[in-house]
Amino acid sequence: MDIDAVNALPYEEFVNIFGNVVEKCPIVAAAVWSRRPFESLTAVEAAISDFIDALPESGKEGILRCHPDLAGRDLQSGTLTRESREEQAGAGMDALSSPEASRIARLNDDYKERFGFPFVICARMNDKASILLQLSERCQNERAVERARGIEEVKKICRLRLQGLVLTDATNK
Repeated sequence: MDIDAVNALPYEEFVNIFGNVVEKCPIVAAAVWSRRPFESLTAVEAAISDFIDALPESGKEGILRCHPDLAGRDLQSGTLTRESREEQAGAGMDALSSPEASRIARLNDDYKERFGFPFVICARMNDKASILLQLSERCQNERAVERARGIEEVKKICRLRLQGLVLTDATNK
């Protein structure tokens, strides 16, 4: 759909369509709906980013907690959102060897124990080797650094999901 169609969406339909651009956080879409009309896809993305940035640290951690573990229980049981399933599969998270699966499960557990929220990375911009490397490296970060890094990854995921929903045109800045 184009930006005019986005701007014409009633509240319920807007939230239904954009409710998972931030994983399992339809409240984000609900909050930015009132900022219409948007000039461009970039303006929609900026409104979402501004909303997230204005959240207290506990709210940002709440957004991070909505994300599933990479190659975790939700992938194995088929309960991931469609978007997450496609993103994880694209990065090879659904085709891990047994040693890779064990390693990522251990690292996911260590990460959550250290930070209190799951490891978030834009799977569409990475492959399984880089994901495993970053998960291992990021476990060493301080909590505030990792919270900020996770939110930046959420924004990357959001940008790509928005691009899949809204047509861009040459006039978008």
